[in-house]
Amino acid sequence: MKIAVIGAGLMGRAALYDLARLDDIETVGIYDIDAELARKMGEKYGGGKAVAGQLDAADEDLVVEILRGYDAAVSCVTYKYNPGLTRAAIKAGCHFMDLGGNNNVVRLQLEMNDLAAAAGIIVIPDCGLAPGMVSIFAADGFNRYDQVRSLKIRVGGLPQSPRPPLNYKMVFSAEGLINEYCEPCVILEDGQKKMVHPMTAVESLEFDGVGEFEAFYTSGGTSTLPDTFLGRIDFLDYKTIRYPGHCRLFKPMLEIGLASRQPLDIGRQKIEPREVFKAVLDRNLSYEDDLDMVLVRLIFEGDKNGRKMKTVYEIVDRQDTRSGLTAMMRTTAFPIAIIAWMAASGQITERGVKPQEIAVKPSLFIPQLKKRGIKLDIKEETCN
Repeated sequence: MKIAVIGAGLMGRAALYDLARLDDIETVGIYDIDAELARKMGEKYGGGKAVAGQLDAADEDLVVEILRGYDAAVSCVTYKYNPGLTRAAIKAGCHFMDLGGNNNVVRLQLEMNDLAAAAGIIVIPDCGLAPGMVSIFAADGFNRYDQVRSLKIRVGGLPQSPRPPLNYKMVFSAEGLINEYCEPCVILEDGQKKMVHPMTAVESLEFDGVGEFEAFYTSGGTSTLPDTFLGRIDFLDYKTIRYPGHCRLFKPMLEIGLASRQPLDIGRQKIEPREVFKAVLDRNLSYEDDLDMVLVRLIFEGDKNGRKMKTVYEIVDRQDTRSGLTAMMRTTAFPIAIIAWMAASGQITERGVKPQEIAVKPSLFIPQLKKRGIKLDIKEETCN
């Protein structure tokens, strides 16, 4: 099998690392607009299987040409390129997955379902962490119940040793972080879709042996789940986990316009506040020496065999100091690598553009996490 990785950033190199270590994959392509970066990452993470090359993700014709030589491809570039990459994958007849992160982009991809099905391929958006593998957990938990009343999803990527004032470090792109904090959030309430504001409904929660945290609404984490479970689950929401006080400190910076794309006249230049804000975040919150961790919790409540039940899915994943991969790289890039491998090896039989909670079998996916040292704990109890 041959699988291509588009984007040689943090997530791209982690996907490359994982795919190159699978015995039945002979070649992993690593492509980036920066050819030298792709070459270096191929040498460092490719395990002798990497083929590196230059690729502008906006050049659909070139993407088609490259993807014709691969069984599957994963996009680890920003979500704005995903509609074009989806079109290119369909033309190339190559299975395609991406890290997603934007609901409007996913809707554009879902509109290409018939084209992808006719091409005989599967396209699965939003295959990272959240949106991502939590959707597969959601499907797994849902199938355990006769009726699910509530599903609460809580996810966070955090430094193991927080530094004030924000008690946060950049564990993925600043653009993605700002998007999560600014865009509307979709939940299910009384079985129907509802829009709620980001960075609201702050709650406290605790992870045993790790500490106390807060969680609040952010955009994108539910992905297609509200549509998939519309009318089938009474309540479903997603919140991001941070150290206590983070929301109170960060939210005012957005309220005064630091995330705005409307240019300001600064001297003789027009500058978007958002671009400056991203640069400030990257410069001042990128602590390379600080180890990170990822926290995941899904809480299901519902009816099973005539009893009221509660099931909790939980992951506490810490940075792997041996490989140099952060916990966020592992829990974001390994899932998309697993799904690409499953598609290329024929373990995913769906065709078209499908949400992963529909296309990916949890019984095949979850054991692959365990093989990679990502431990999922599932606890079930009867409720009074």
